[in-house]
Amino acid sequence: MSSSPNHASNASQNQIVNVALDVPLERLFDYLSGNLSLRIGQRVEVPFGNRKMVGIVMGFSQHSDYTLDKLKTISRSFDDEPILDETTFRLMRFCADYYQYPFGQALLAILPARLRQLKPAPMLRIFAYRLSPEALKCAQLQQQIPARQVVQRKLLLALQEGEKTEAQLKQLSSVWQKALMALMAQGWVEKFEWQASAPTHFPLNAQTLNAEQQAAVTGVLAQLSQFQAFLLYGVTGSGKTEVYMQILQQVLQKPDSQALILVPEINLTPQLEARFRQRFPHIPLVTLHSHLSDGERLHHWHQAQTGRARIVIGTRLSVFTPMPKLAIIIVDEEHDASFKQQDSMRYHARDIALVRAQQANVPILLGSATPSLESWQNAETGKFKRMVLPQRAVENASLPSIYTLNTATLPLQNGLSQPLIQALKVRLERGEQSLLFINRRGYAPVLLCSACHWIAPCSRCSSRLVVHLKQGKLRCHHCGHEQSIVRQCPSCGNADLQATGQGTQRLEETLVKLFPQAKIARVDRDTISRKDALSDLLDKVHAQEIDILVGTQILAKGHDFPNLTLVGVLDTDSALFSPDFRASERLFAQLMQVAGRAGRADKAGEVLIQTSFPEHPLFTALVQQDYANYASKLMEERAIASFPPYTFMALIRAEATQYRDVDAFLQLAYAQVRAQAKQVTCYPPMRAQMERLKGMERGQIVLQSQQRGALQKLLSQLIAPLRESKLASRVRWHVDVDPMEF
Repeated sequence: MSSSPNHASNASQNQIVNVALDVPLERLFDYLSGNLSLRIGQRVEVPFGNRKMVGIVMGFSQHSDYTLDKLKTISRSFDDEPILDETTFRLMRFCADYYQYPFGQALLAILPARLRQLKPAPMLRIFAYRLSPEALKCAQLQQQIPARQVVQRKLLLALQEGEKTEAQLKQLSSVWQKALMALMAQGWVEKFEWQASAPTHFPLNAQTLNAEQQAAVTGVLAQLSQFQAFLLYGVTGSGKTEVYMQILQQVLQKPDSQALILVPEINLTPQLEARFRQRFPHIPLVTLHSHLSDGERLHHWHQAQTGRARIVIGTRLSVFTPMPKLAIIIVDEEHDASFKQQDSMRYHARDIALVRAQQANVPILLGSATPSLESWQNAETGKFKRMVLPQRAVENASLPSIYTLNTATLPLQNGLSQPLIQALKVRLERGEQSLLFINRRGYAPVLLCSACHWIAPCSRCSSRLVVHLKQGKLRCHHCGHEQSIVRQCPSCGNADLQATGQGTQRLEETLVKLFPQAKIARVDRDTISRKDALSDLLDKVHAQEIDILVGTQILAKGHDFPNLTLVGVLDTDSALFSPDFRASERLFAQLMQVAGRAGRADKAGEVLIQTSFPEHPLFTALVQQDYANYASKLMEERAIASFPPYTFMALIRAEATQYRDVDAFLQLAYAQVRAQAKQVTCYPPMRAQMERLKGMERGQIVLQSQQRGALQKLLSQLIAPLRESKLASRVRWHVDVDPMEF
């Protein structure tokens, strides 16, 4: 009953309607419109089997594969709601085809949660606030408010600059609503429905650009209104964000133009939002990320979809946000693996952003201090225009000095070498801040029996449980399983169990003992679970209330701490010898990013990296801060090994409670690939690196080709027969195109 949509605008009679549904089938579904007047892109409720589902109207047909008496009728439509347009359909058709994912599931997945539910989703109205006529006449307005009412005074001061939306007032204080209500009760402030309008001016608080920054801005502005991909390769602290803002300052002068800014982490969103709101206070701006409530997300999405929001800052899913006046896309930290979706449709937001920019015929700017090798190769071949920022933007700021500390010869005190301890002591004496980076949360990575060498395993994964001493728990960081810390070895009965290795908790404990007077803060997933926890902690850092930060990759990128002059890096060696061919690329990027937190103002920065392999080429490149040379060496290795970006890859993954079911399904897939493959290499079924996860046995086959088109053609021919096979019902399986993990 599938059919292709035509471009009819609506249905007002009992027509055949093509509807996209969130089901794992490559087809649209035909329904009768009944007496409903429908539009393409509209949300509808339809019967499907014995349940009701939300669908999207894709078009109208004169014919169906089924007779009319076999077709069901659409139950109802949701009027006065946003509708999706052909631009969105075109992008999602590409995604569904490229990532081998059912179109209906892909389309429905990009909608806010409220629009996937079987109930109306009324759009919120935007309200703003301004001083009342009485307040405007009052010459000594601040004196009318008691000095103890600090927040009220702060709100009045902000409103004296001009009208403010709720989102803008929210930035001033966590208790802004109570203070605002008090001001309104006194007649000083009035509320009104706010309508976005083009700004009459921009604040004149832009920084003076250096020659390289100005060249980057000029280069992008010269390519407006046409597709062109730019790679902004700038060292940490080189002022990439300022380049973004000065480009936007020109782009947003055009009435109704919109800009999409993608960031890899939710944690980077608040500070970036604050900087953009400060620079563009009269420009409607929204954020889109998973920390928003369903109502907030729908509201922000609707502002973007209607064109009211001129700037959209969001994480990877935001790349699909409908924006009718899209004028430019910016992808910050484009190398970051967080842009790759690891479940459902396994898209890469950076790659989709490139496709979207090309479809919309607008420029796209990719920024990074450590570009992905894929982007680096595109710049080398001329597909991307590369712009380089070789120096830090702040006057008198220089790149930090990087040194390695050989832990094979240096004694360690609970994981810390004496030179690193001494460097921490010096910073405390100077009143400067330090950051210790260890990408392992918890107290210790393993619980070890000293007698038989038993290590506490996860019962659901082929992984080890991590010791979380303060909570008295053993936790798996892969599946979330946790249990109480055992007191004796279940294998031999020995009571001498040792928490072995370093984690953030243990490091924090060690530092408290070494520097009892220091103010120490730990930043990992365990300490920032509360919504505003990270923002509150960063405020303390900027207020000089923290001396030493202990953190994971959360602190490795995007943050600017002017008084931070020392970065210490612990426990990096395990990633040097990973079977994942991308491991060294990721490690180099991670260490370069965390090193870049040091010395970003006028104080010199120093980075000390503890390693047992100081002569490794990766550390040599880090000490020299020579990404370009190291990238060239990695590219040579990739070319010899026929790895991306010189080849294209896909995985067919499967999992089940019994590996024999996984193997049987993968053997079927392998046989079908071998029978059809012409320009595609297929490797026999193998277990995944993480063989068991969440109680499921896992396996995969790897497909590889020199030609992207050949790989795509094979996958498109393979998927349908696999879905129809009896073995498919015994496993969970999916296709991962351009995989980032193996």
